[in-house]
Amino acid sequence: MTHYDKLETHFRKLSRLAHLDAICGWDQAAMMPKGGNQARGEAMAELAVLMHELATAPQLGEWFASAAGEPLSADQQTSLRAMERRWRQATVLPARLVEAKSLAASKCEHAWREQRKNNDWQGFAPNLREVVSLAREEAAVRAESSGLSTYDALLDLYEPGMICAQLDLLFQQVKTWLPDMIRAVEEKQGSRTYLTPEGPFPVERQKQLGLEAMKLLGFDFDHGRLDVSSHPFCGGVPTDVRITTRYDEADFMTALLGVIHETGHARYEQNLPVQWAGLPVGEARSMGVHESQSLFFEMQLARSGEFTQQLAPLAARILGREDDPAFSVDNIASFNTRMKRGYIRVDADEVTYPAHVILRYEIERALIQGDIEVSDIPELWDQKMQSYLGLSTKDNYRNGCMQDIHWTGGAFGYFPSYTLGAMYAAQLFATAERSINGLRDKIQRGDLSELFAWLKTNIWQKASTLSTDELIRAATGKALNPAYFQRHLAARYLA
Repeated sequence: MTHYDKLETHFRKLSRLAHLDAICGWDQAAMMPKGGNQARGEAMAELAVLMHELATAPQLGEWFASAAGEPLSADQQTSLRAMERRWRQATVLPARLVEAKSLAASKCEHAWREQRKNNDWQGFAPNLREVVSLAREEAAVRAESSGLSTYDALLDLYEPGMICAQLDLLFQQVKTWLPDMIRAVEEKQGSRTYLTPEGPFPVERQKQLGLEAMKLLGFDFDHGRLDVSSHPFCGGVPTDVRITTRYDEADFMTALLGVIHETGHARYEQNLPVQWAGLPVGEARSMGVHESQSLFFEMQLARSGEFTQQLAPLAARILGREDDPAFSVDNIASFNTRMKRGYIRVDADEVTYPAHVILRYEIERALIQGDIEVSDIPELWDQKMQSYLGLSTKDNYRNGCMQDIHWTGGAFGYFPSYTLGAMYAAQLFATAERSINGLRDKIQRGDLSELFAWLKTNIWQKASTLSTDELIRAATGKALNPAYFQRHLAARYLA
């Protein structure tokens, strides 16, 4: 057995443990009784340490050095680089820090579920402070190893190759036109009328609607399922994808669009290349690319007038509202493209959404860099919400700085992926439309086969064989350009 073969075997073993960790995490969020959290947290921390020990095994350095001199194919060389990157990321962290992070995240996330409901910032802050302290420690270790800044070192975990300097340029461009666009859309929509679908919408019917939408979008139910959690997510592994949503009997659309969003993540996972299963090169390229797929499904596709021709009648039939004018195609199209300044990121429309992301990016970067402390977050959040969206979150922690799950788990550096994903999605859809004759007519008829084949060829099957920049250039012929995103919003909301 060559040293490269030994590395493949070792990383596939790690992947099987990651499989268990993913399903345990899903169960913790969707099924586990709250009394099981301490034991589950301890078990997952033990698993995290075991995985860390395997990922940093002493012999790996020798194997990588030897494999580099072996006669490898081009694909194997790409795979070797991906494994070595993963190994270097793991070796910089001591096992003590890995275990401490896992325990603190489990404690913080579990407590957050009730604390958010109760608007309990005073109870939440100490738990978050512990998570932030460990995140700063991790950032410092990774920065020293990589030569990056502390925040860039964490950002690199989610969006390899991206740094603050690039993000600042991209986000600054968005900030030059976004405030004017928000005002222009508000003015344009001020005279527009639409009917709000009125509940109650029983949860069982909403679930049925979500499942039918997943079928329409090609979800493979032999390799995945839909469940409920306090925060929608897509987890599991490519052969067993777990997506979740949350239901509100007064509002069916939030759950439905959440399911569609997570289905975009799931289709990406379910269509990763089988030949690279269990290896880093066979995983999704980055969180920005992952978010591009969920936003492609939710924003580019599901909120389009063409797809509404499928979605509105489906919702009317399953929810028993076929004679309700609020469920007409035109009304649902208007309802799903309404813009409204709001507090909640996951409920935001696609015009105001970037403001939510930029706000979080600016706060978490300052937090990791030590420019602010946890105690500063509520006031800074309120200031930025007022500046960007004209809303105050003073003393409204539940709908302000406590609304997201990301920081509870120490996922600092993740939030930029959302707006990067929106930019990638707009550029990808524009390219797909040029590549597929009559694409919008096909979407209107519910014929999505060519579109999904295009995504499979250009994104899904590429996995991590290319850098993010190479992937976007190969798929679209150009580097990431936020002008595509601006043009998409203008065409949908101001035309």
